[in-house]
Amino acid sequence: MAAGTESASAARLAEIIANYVEEHPAAALLEDGRVLFDMRRTRYSVKESHGRCLLELWNEERNLVRTVVEVKERAASLRLMTRRMGASRAQALDMVPTSDRRTPTAREAARRGYQRVLERALARHFVGAKVDGLRSAMDLEHSFGPAYVRGRLLRGTSADAVIGVGAAESAAMVDGVLTLGILWLDFCREKSDGRRHFGGLKVVVPAGAWRTTAERMAWVNARAAAFELYTLDERSEELEPVDFRDTGNLESRLTHAFSASAALERCHTGIDRLMALVPEAARERVEIGANSATEVGLRLHGLEFARVRQMAAASGFARMEELSFGAGANETPLTEENEEACRALLARLFTSRHANGTHNDALYRMQPERWLESEMRAGLERVFPGLRRDLVYAQVPALSTGERGMLDLLTLDGSGRLAVLELKAEEDLHLPLQALDYWIRVRALNADRKVAPGGTRPGNAGALSAFEREGYFAGAEVSPLDPRLLLAGPALRIHPANETVLRYFSPQVEWELAALGEHWRRELKVVYRKRAGNRE
Repeated sequence: MAAGTESASAARLAEIIANYVEEHPAAALLEDGRVLFDMRRTRYSVKESHGRCLLELWNEERNLVRTVVEVKERAASLRLMTRRMGASRAQALDMVPTSDRRTPTAREAARRGYQRVLERALARHFVGAKVDGLRSAMDLEHSFGPAYVRGRLLRGTSADAVIGVGAAESAAMVDGVLTLGILWLDFCREKSDGRRHFGGLKVVVPAGAWRTTAERMAWVNARAAAFELYTLDERSEELEPVDFRDTGNLESRLTHAFSASAALERCHTGIDRLMALVPEAARERVEIGANSATEVGLRLHGLEFARVRQMAAASGFARMEELSFGAGANETPLTEENEEACRALLARLFTSRHANGTHNDALYRMQPERWLESEMRAGLERVFPGLRRDLVYAQVPALSTGERGMLDLLTLDGSGRLAVLELKAEEDLHLPLQALDYWIRVRALNADRKVAPGGTRPGNAGALSAFEREGYFAGAEVSPLDPRLLLAGPALRIHPANETVLRYFSPQVEWELAALGEHWRRELKVVYRKRAGNRE
């Protein structure tokens, strides 16, 4: 049943969307034909909130929060009319059954067509240079996939590496092009054997899809290579240069910090009820943390298994508590009728999820990065000495260009300098540049300094960063220095290409990579450490 009028209730809109995702587990959310979210790798929440239908999606790459004002059914898909926070005009998002509606044959044909278009565009734009060896064949040894067309531009004994990605590819593929470009440049230099000097990298992205790559490219090392960014209109076959050093001010906003202690006090009745369902001998293992001013989560090694929410009552100004248990799509409201089922689930959870658990147990394997985050918060100084454990924020929502990005961990070192921590429990080719995205946002928020009301403060003439103005790091002074970028993960799960990409970062990005022992669940131990400019 379609909900094609604005009079449809927010609850009904939420129900339609939730039913569609349940019926199509491989669904995807598209904007202007490009995939924003593959629901197989995305968590989501859709609910009525204060008379609005609020849709929230998040995965390892991005986050999105929109108000859904209308839903229309279209041949096997949904058209969602949505508004961003603070925006007056609605934007369309499409929910479709799969993330790639092309057949394998169509996908191959599109990629071959893009390669021919790119070759012609390069030859026409770079007169006097020879376009050489364009290809998109899979090369797993060097991490090159078929979505990226790579080749060389030759001028005598000098050359540039070239990489391009077509408009038919997903947003994640387009955003990943700089990682693959850096690896391709490094590969070309390694294989040239000194016969030809590869001086730079030319990256080609679809028209209108350049911003993420431009923001990242502004923080690569210009002395390491000459980086250039272009957009390609596949219809006109025209290349247009993008000045990535002048992309305008990065729009970064920050939600106000809430009082965690007040949230815990507000939800204490519900917390006590849930704790009574936890096996008595295991209660000291429960991590209780505030998710917001009105929600508290109960976690075991980072896995949130229950929560307490403060809700507005249907009538009057009173508030009521909503208790639930289970994770993700399995979240279930707690009632008197299912208390025993909850108790049994928690008994199994606490039996399965511990450092010496069985690796083939689903509850042991769930959310390894949240487990790693939990261990890092408890043993931060063992991995990165000098950081402040008492001022650690997890999953800080920082808004940029209208969408929300979740920073893994954010804290200060002893001198008050910000430290951005990005954690990965599994191999991830794009870890360095995804971490750089967060660093860029934190740097922008820290640089957004305004004079504090009521006088000056020693050291920075009363200018407070956006973090301080929004209530973060109470009692501490945040240094105006650029943040540190810290990355950590199990040594055997750090992608071998990550260090290559990190070597091409600007010297202004002070990064450090800590490789942990494989048994990090039992003990956080640094196996090796690498830093910008040197190694241990």
